[in-house]
Amino acid sequence: MSVTTPRGFRAAGVAAGLKASGGADVALVVNDGPDAGVAGVFTTNRVKAAPVRWSQQVVQGGVVRAVVLNSGGANACTGPGGFQDTHATAEHTAATLTSVSPRLILGAGEVAVCSTGLIGERLPMPKLLPGVRSAIKGLSRDGGLAAAEAIMTTDTRPKTTVARGSGWTVGGMAKGSGMLAPGMATMLCVLTTDAVAGPATLDEALRAATRVTFDRVDSDGCMSTNDTVLLLASGASGIEPTPTELAAAVTAACHDLAQQLVADAEGATKQVAIDVVGAADEDDAVEVGRTVARNNLVKTALFGNDPNWGRILAAVGTTAAAFEPDEVDVAVNGVWVCRGGAAAEDRSKVDLSGRDVTIRIDLHTGTSAATIWTNDLSHAYVHENSAYST
Repeated sequence: MSVTTPRGFRAAGVAAGLKASGGADVALVVNDGPDAGVAGVFTTNRVKAAPVRWSQQVVQGGVVRAVVLNSGGANACTGPGGFQDTHATAEHTAATLTSVSPRLILGAGEVAVCSTGLIGERLPMPKLLPGVRSAIKGLSRDGGLAAAEAIMTTDTRPKTTVARGSGWTVGGMAKGSGMLAPGMATMLCVLTTDAVAGPATLDEALRAATRVTFDRVDSDGCMSTNDTVLLLASGASGIEPTPTELAAAVTAACHDLAQQLVADAEGATKQVAIDVVGAADEDDAVEVGRTVARNNLVKTALFGNDPNWGRILAAVGTTAAAFEPDEVDVAVNGVWVCRGGAAAEDRSKVDLSGRDVTIRIDLHTGTSAATIWTNDLSHAYVHENSAYST
């Protein structure tokens, strides 16, 4: 159940001293081939971390044989020096891998770099580079879980997944529990497959998958500077699935990881699905769902087990979506508390005692639909983020 489940991949996770806790903080995923196709989707935040800018360039080349990831520091807003650190990390990884694995002759342009942690501080390179060397020494087919643990920040548990095709597999790992708002993905994620697929096919599958999974996770409305999703193909199975088959498996893996992200959202006591139906088009459905997901009054009401549908309707009204206010219906956990823009069933019938919550909003305008996944806003979230940098 990890990035090393597909054939042709090794991984490792080690402690390099980047985290004050002393926990694992450097991960490495290596594609032993025979192929090395790649696709990537990145944050749309205009403030992009150095590793994002580096990896965007690398992915354009269509070949990635290794991904080095670190927690304990985002390397974002660190100026030219931060970009040089990312370049040096890729060069060091490539050179060291080449020296210990003659079959892997690669350059820095075939190494993607991902970082996560506090924004605004340079990475301690005298610790990071030896950590990369340790990770290279520890590479194994069983190293997927260790790699997933090494990229955790405020996550409470590692997030891994597997989706199986006919003779081929997609594996994955992700981290993320805060700053979960879409601009593509909202976290660090590495997906691997042993299917035979070129960069164009991988890109099509990845973008189709992220559009309906990671892009619809909206935990707290905050967009990271470091969001990266990479899909690597080794071709080791020798099987070339159809683009539809590959996209389905990648989407299944991304959906599983997306649900794990929401389940582990910082301080959350509720896992919320906002189903918008009857929309004029999909964009309207997404806009309405995302607006409700980001509404602090809705989120705090859910934390207090209060089915306050008036807050939901008020949030819908701030969007540019096509609808008539007197025709909107709202249900909370199956109870239609609002019909035609007014009170309907008794809100006391709504059971919010459990963790799972479903809000269904029918705009009665068309036939399009979308689901946004979010969570409540709790005391624990405020506490977690109130002194993050100090």
